[in-house]
Amino acid sequence: MKADRLLKVKRNMRDMGLKQLLISAPNSIFYLTGKFIHPGERMVVLSVKENGDCTLFANRLFAVGSVDGAKLVEYDDTDDCIGVLSEDVVSGNVGFDKEWACRFALALMERRSDIKPLIGSPAVDRARMLKTREEIDLMRLSSRLNDKAIDKAISALSDGVKESEIANVYMNEAKALGAGGGSFDSLICFGANCAEPHHATDDTVIKSGDSVILDVGASLNAYCSDMTRTVFFKSATEEQKKVYEIVERANAAGRAAVRPGVKLKNVDSAARRVIEDAGYGKYFIHRTGHGIGLEVHEFPDVSAVSEAVCEPGMVFSVEPGIYLPGRFGVRVEDLVAVTEDGCETLNEYTKEMRVIGC
Repeated sequence: MKADRLLKVKRNMRDMGLKQLLISAPNSIFYLTGKFIHPGERMVVLSVKENGDCTLFANRLFAVGSVDGAKLVEYDDTDDCIGVLSEDVVSGNVGFDKEWACRFALALMERRSDIKPLIGSPAVDRARMLKTREEIDLMRLSSRLNDKAIDKAISALSDGVKESEIANVYMNEAKALGAGGGSFDSLICFGANCAEPHHATDDTVIKSGDSVILDVGASLNAYCSDMTRTVFFKSATEEQKKVYEIVERANAAGRAAVRPGVKLKNVDSAARRVIEDAGYGKYFIHRTGHGIGLEVHEFPDVSAVSEAVCEPGMVFSVEPGIYLPGRFGVRVEDLVAVTEDGCETLNEYTKEMRVIGC
């Protein structure tokens, strides 16, 4: 067990009034144990009690071996895994993972009417939210890799190329640089597809005058990167240039607002205000950002309703955008790490307005 991380989780459990926490999310189990287990349809649970006693329940086929600082309880496919877990569960307030499959959660609740199930994930989410120096170092490395891989993808923009082909160029380069894979499916968008913030990369062929959104990220040493750049192919209209300049200023304003003590909803408003003042407010249709770490989307949100406050060690995205339906879109995204007196932008790839292939 990672003692320093476990201590943070225990403190959060105490604040939440939890006697026990049942953790099933693979990334959260990895965060505390250093072991990553893909459970599939089988049950894997890390139990943490208020006194710090930890037990990992896992199917024998996962060959976990051992976990320093935790008891290992294994079961077979023919065993009643909920019955095995039920014997370890205490009475009272028990935290369930927000993503724990209901076939397990409901079965445990039926067995143990003396427990009060609560969503316990914030105890781990808030611990994961505050990265150590070592974790931020890893995320910086992941972002540097992302800088190099996106450059390769942008350089591959040429007549006749498809969105899917650029996505392959990006991922091949990221893996060549040491990435374990993508932190999400690359979003490569040409032309009108750029007006869909979560367009699914397809076989659309690039055309002269297209805006090109590349929203990409890779996983390196288990930590994610995430960055978006928008460029234009062969030419850009005055309106495209204007929209790009507005979005880039919104990105800069959002990052400039980041410092300890500032609520994340104020970071959102700093970026959003630039776009609203320019008359494009109704075309900025998503939150300004999200936390990131072992997963590409983590707690907390950078949104108009987020009451979370910036603290040193937090890492999140700042990614304003303008999306004009049926025409084009622009998004510019950076990752920032909150420091003692402001923030550090983890990726360094240029945000200069660029026309490629002209």
